[in-house]
Amino acid sequence: MRYLCLLLFVVASSAVFSAPVNLHLFMGKHQLTADTDTIIRKRSVSAGVSYGSDVLFFGRTGPVKYPFVTADLIYNTKSGLFLYGSAFKVLGYAPVDEVDVGGGYFYKFSKAFSGSASYTRFFFARDAAKVIKSASSNDINFKNSYDWKFLKSSVVLDYLFGKSNDFFVTVSHSKYWESSWSIFDDQDYLSFNPSFNFIMGTQNFVQRYSLDHTFRDEASNISAHYDPRYAARNRRFNMLNYSFKVPVAYNRPHYTFEFSYKYSIPVNVEGVLLNRRESFYNLTFYYVFY
Repeated sequence: MRYLCLLLFVVASSAVFSAPVNLHLFMGKHQLTADTDTIIRKRSVSAGVSYGSDVLFFGRTGPVKYPFVTADLIYNTKSGLFLYGSAFKVLGYAPVDEVDVGGGYFYKFSKAFSGSASYTRFFFARDAAKVIKSASSNDINFKNSYDWKFLKSSVVLDYLFGKSNDFFVTVSHSKYWESSWSIFDDQDYLSFNPSFNFIMGTQNFVQRYSLDHTFRDEASNISAHYDPRYAARNRRFNMLNYSFKVPVAYNRPHYTFEFSYKYSIPVNVEGVLLNRRESFYNLTFYYVFY
């Protein structure tokens, strides 16, 4: 949005929690970041909460649906450095399933070309829900974006390591615009930022996840037969997912409330997961303290 500071969460994106969170799992990466922001250089603190209908991790979901809520805190400096933390809870499981902490640097080469580099560490509770992300505990993220005016293109590189090591490339094309009218007064407006995204990468995390967890027999997206050839195929760099996302946000000078719909199309699914096309819904609220 017009006045919102850097709300960057490697997720992800667009990757970790469909949120979720650009943070994690988030969800794209679990992208917990609101999708309707414009970056500005200003010292600020941002606090936010999010709800997601299911955890989506680099185009993959777990054996059952895991609706979740998150709480996020982000500190931005005028120099471009930022620090962030996030608490993640899957509904019906541990009080707190995961805590993420990280930091990075936002840079801008020109009015049209900007980017960021960041590192995130994931900490999981012993009795945490068995989300697909739990096979990785570290993420190094590089994001570069170019605004063509008629379209904004982003390329995100992620290297995740921990129990499994994986490399991902996420490409996104989006178009942002704001309403020319107000809703309640001249201080508010609506914003829209539809996007088309695709993810390429390895999927060793699927192999590690299948070895670490015992799945429920009734889970609908678990393969009944395990093939050892999955391990070799998971190491291949391949297309993983296509998705369409439509975020709609209500904005005021210090806060934003956003609803987003995402349709995910997994491809080249390997291992024990039999992911199918799925719709994801997210609600996000952020407040910015200048």
